[in-house]
Amino acid sequence: MTAGILVADSSAQEPQRPKAMKCDQQDDYFGTTIADPYRWMETEKTPEIQKWIEEENALTQSVLEQIPFRDELRKEMTQRYDYEKHGAPGKRGGRYFYSKNSGLQNQSVLYYRTSLDGEEKLLLDPNTLSEDGTVALSDVAFSKDGKYAAFAISTSGSDWRDIFVVDVESGERLSDSIHWAKFTNIAWYGDGFFYSRYDEPKKGEELTAKNENQKIYYHRIGDAQENDTLVFFDGDNPSRNCAASVDDDEKWLFVYQNESTYGARVLFSRLDGVDKLSNIEYKTLYPTFDSESGVVAVKDDQFFVLTDYQASNRRLVKVDPANPETENWKDVLPESDVLLESVAAIGDRLVAKYLKDAAHECVFYSYEGEKLGALALPGLGVVGLSGKKDDPEFFYTFTSFVYPSSIYRYDLTTNESSLWWAPKAGFNPEDYVTERQWYTSKDGTKAPIFITYKKGVKKDGSNSTILYGYGGFNINMTPSFKPTRIPYLDHGGIYAVAILRGGGEYGEEWHKAGTKLQKQNVFDDFISAAEYLIKEGYASKETLAINGGSNGGLLVGAALTQRPDLFAAAVPQVGVLDMLRYHKFTIGWAWATDYGTSEESEEMFKYLLGYSPLHNVKKGVKYPPTMIMTSDHDDRVVPAHSMKFGATLQELADPSSVILVRVESKAGHGAGKPTTKIVDEAVDIYSFILYYTQKR
Repeated sequence: MTAGILVADSSAQEPQRPKAMKCDQQDDYFGTTIADPYRWMETEKTPEIQKWIEEENALTQSVLEQIPFRDELRKEMTQRYDYEKHGAPGKRGGRYFYSKNSGLQNQSVLYYRTSLDGEEKLLLDPNTLSEDGTVALSDVAFSKDGKYAAFAISTSGSDWRDIFVVDVESGERLSDSIHWAKFTNIAWYGDGFFYSRYDEPKKGEELTAKNENQKIYYHRIGDAQENDTLVFFDGDNPSRNCAASVDDDEKWLFVYQNESTYGARVLFSRLDGVDKLSNIEYKTLYPTFDSESGVVAVKDDQFFVLTDYQASNRRLVKVDPANPETENWKDVLPESDVLLESVAAIGDRLVAKYLKDAAHECVFYSYEGEKLGALALPGLGVVGLSGKKDDPEFFYTFTSFVYPSSIYRYDLTTNESSLWWAPKAGFNPEDYVTERQWYTSKDGTKAPIFITYKKGVKKDGSNSTILYGYGGFNINMTPSFKPTRIPYLDHGGIYAVAILRGGGEYGEEWHKAGTKLQKQNVFDDFISAAEYLIKEGYASKETLAINGGSNGGLLVGAALTQRPDLFAAAVPQVGVLDMLRYHKFTIGWAWATDYGTSEESEEMFKYLLGYSPLHNVKKGVKYPPTMIMTSDHDDRVVPAHSMKFGATLQELADPSSVILVRVESKAGHGAGKPTTKIVDEAVDIYSFILYYTQKR
């Protein structure tokens, strides 16, 4: 294989599609009848589904195996992935805890040291929990004295969590064992911790049943789970989730209730002096679900709250728990024209992280709001912070599209920053370029787009180009590094990430502009970004691929069905593709604030029907080569979305259209995926895209 666009084998044969069985299912929506012939795919693990999955995976592999450069690309990607990766240290009870991966370990391993230059000691190795690396460490929380670590594990990528406890000094796992936890924090208090769980689901419905009636419990070390104390349950509102957090001094308990992915009702209670946790009485910090607020610090019994209440770009306010009503909130960091993404209490100060045009800036403030300086960053990228209140130091990571995560230590006594650890990833970041350009959407809205490529690439429209996007749930798309992307760039590929409405990059107004009856704005933004890449010579219709996952999978599905003429290839991953029924499975009901539902009104039903990828596949249309990807243990966006969409495309698309469905086994929505599966997935995505984005 030589550098540059890879050469395809012209003798490769177009695949024959499997034929999926159909059922006579019809639903009535406000007098409109909608057929759903693949409804049978919504049931878990039936023989019919397993047979169909096997046939689809066989077809997909037969096509991918015809790509002549796939094996060599695998070697390159494996080589690029094989370098030591290190997490930023976090200090607790006099120990520094951090994760590390030697290179190709399926899961990162948790270590600690008693000093920064001390002996490294193993605490938890999740690679020993399964032979194939499909059991992952999804969360770890340390008791205030550092004596215990409570850790949550996920199996095969599921959102369900099992929680266990280990004695840090001895490394011994204790008898504690908690099951059916999900969407939970682990919040230590005294000799135990708070966590959230659901009731055990019916057998056979673990991965699809609607998640309702979440409760918060307190678990005391050494007790059996059935003896845990129920501390919060809102039985009148089964579709509200709840999570607990505790301040650093373990004086205050905060409960966050959510009806969706945006908006929180916040309750609080003083913990010191409480005789029985079952008798906790709560006061209200924020009463409704129309804003997002979170306590970032408590100092002198005053709450410091990051909120977008009356502030689209967020502000930091001080709240007196004796008078918590919103009219009594006092600004510490008022709203500005830049998004205040987060605030952390570290050492003697507040560290504010601003998101300016989708890249980070960090500023230091006193608790009175006085500016104390700024953190000098290496370039255009993103920052992760690790530190606690009253620590004399903190650690931060910096990463970008071509810079793997490096770790810096900041000394709060000298106000000096130094590189603590840097990876040896086997390539020179200076060989690549990342541009932040601006495109104009259909309605005149301007937004940034990040474009990354290797120096020397000519903008003549001949380059294989991937356009990635998300555009939803107030989630920010920022520069990120993936080692498997480097070989793609080395072979002349261009990687672009478009900032879209529906995300949170420019505050809550930007988010709302891409939700419900304005969701089409997101697809228009993405299509406009694609047209920008073509107009500016980065790509052409024959070389441009689109990719996205989850809500980004919906994005790709909508763009694909609305503008099949614009793209050379499409890869939607774990996508929300049936917009009429998404809310009927697992946590799908919580997405209604972004999407609306087909049942709430005729107007909303018609709007969803107008863009739902599953319902907008047209008979006889030649769609670009498409590989639809999902996983058999995805209990966030159930695999039926992808399977129904794939079967529909294969049924209706022009016979010459290449439509593949790839169903990963023992994997979920993405979190905790082992290295072997990450590399396998990347090889398939990039080889598929490279093969079908070459001018022929």
